[in-house]
Amino acid sequence: MLGTPQGTRGPKQRVSVDEVIRAGIAVADEDGLPVFSMRKVADRLGLKLMSIYTYVPGRSELIGLMVDEVIGEIPHPPHPDGPLRDRLAGVARHLWDEYHRHPWLLQVESSRPWIGPHCCTRYEWQLEAIEGYGLTDLEMDQVTTMVCDFTAGAARASILAHRTTEESGISDAEWWAANAPVLEKVMPPGAYPLSGRVGTAAGQEYNAVGDPARSFRFGLDRLLDGVETLLRRHT
Repeated sequence: MLGTPQGTRGPKQRVSVDEVIRAGIAVADEDGLPVFSMRKVADRLGLKLMSIYTYVPGRSELIGLMVDEVIGEIPHPPHPDGPLRDRLAGVARHLWDEYHRHPWLLQVESSRPWIGPHCCTRYEWQLEAIEGYGLTDLEMDQVTTMVCDFTAGAARASILAHRTTEESGISDAEWWAANAPVLEKVMPPGAYPLSGRVGTAAGQEYNAVGDPARSFRFGLDRLLDGVETLLRRHT
């Protein structure tokens, strides 16, 4: 955390930079980033808009501080002894939970990563999970990136499914019951035998359009199968 701005002239600051960051996180948690604004943060703190800029230079910089703050809010758990598979699964689950606590993290432009103390600690922790298993430094970076990117995509699908149910006010089962008669009229019987068979089996199993958490676990297992194949090439 950054505390209170130092070395500035004028009236004493009413709030600290830390409070501005926490207010920004609260606004983003409630509204998401597309409509996130400095004005909303100022209003939440009872400040005038321009006074916010005495704490942080702008919206982008505030979001960067917010990202670093939420990354550090839950301590990274110790990596378990044993197979690399278990350690990488722990990295993925930690990210999965973080995205579900703060879905706006998935809306942050991340082609160039935010660099802060908690972000650096996160990367170090991720690399520690795979240190000593025989991967090259480049492979360690690529494996870490692959697991993080997969988890972000899976979490995005999960959050979108939840949001769709919440905003529509109906469950997947209710949506399907309402739309199935229409689909039966426009899709001749037997025209799509494979999708009909597989879709029916999946629908009966999930009792929904899909099961994002189950898809995350399945996809992560297959991803880790591939990492284990990579490790065997080094032996």
